[in-house]
Amino acid sequence: MAKAKVGIIGGSGLGDALCEHTKGEAVRVDTPFGAPSDAVLQARWGETEIAILNRHGPGHLIPPSQINYRANVYALKALGCTHVIASGAVGSLREHIAPKHLVIPHQVIDKTCRRAPTFYDEYLAAHVEFASPFCPVLRKHLLNCAGAVQTQVHDGGTYVCMEGPAFSTRAESEMHRLWGGDLIGMTCMPEAKLAREAELAYALVCLPSDYDCWRPAPHELDKHELLKEIIGNLHEATRNAIELIREAVRRFGEIASVASPAHSAMELAIWSARDLLPPAAKAHYGVLVEKYL
Repeated sequence: MAKAKVGIIGGSGLGDALCEHTKGEAVRVDTPFGAPSDAVLQARWGETEIAILNRHGPGHLIPPSQINYRANVYALKALGCTHVIASGAVGSLREHIAPKHLVIPHQVIDKTCRRAPTFYDEYLAAHVEFASPFCPVLRKHLLNCAGAVQTQVHDGGTYVCMEGPAFSTRAESEMHRLWGGDLIGMTCMPEAKLAREAELAYALVCLPSDYDCWRPAPHELDKHELLKEIIGNLHEATRNAIELIREAVRRFGEIASVASPAHSAMELAIWSARDLLPPAAKAHYGVLVEKYL
């Protein structure tokens, strides 16, 4: 495997915080799918090269449905990333997953409907395997680094990815719990699927900020106090997540040479006859297919 380089996708709050406190070179990347959310900040933490991308752009101006997930993932791939550690704020659907904890999920239910779900929508047919949406090697590494943070880090959970931007109704929240959902958020998909199509080992650190609406807030809190509490929870979870990600990168040598199943995800995924593909296919997809075409 090529030398490991870790892409870090920062979600709500965390993207701005990481970019603000990391010195490096900001690089604008042109992609066949348009512009990424922001310039990618290239730097080094210890012995490991990193590339930080703020998912929502500076100042959180891009809502979940308008994020160019394809451009974001392509940019990290084009810059040589082999792994991606992403973060995202979520609501908790389970009593034991409290605000300010962290969760390393293992499954996803995709409810999105307004986003381009694949790179491969022209020139060829590709069907990537996605039964386990997160890299098991990278997930285990994050969990092994959990001792670096002063909060509980949960091993596993099912992330329900909704379209948004409005939050769930209470009936929907209860339905998500009945489905087996543990977390509710708006940004994991199609990001995780695109990372698999780009052969990037991808894992997610979730930051619960509240209990969604299935668990009513205390009556003594008015809406302003409730929002203040949620934002406070997110700020503390962000600090914990940054500590965990920094520790995982600091110790990345422990897994840098371990192949992930994601690193060969496209080997059997292209079903089209190679001899019938037009030259434009390779030119269009670039780094995504250069190993195979």
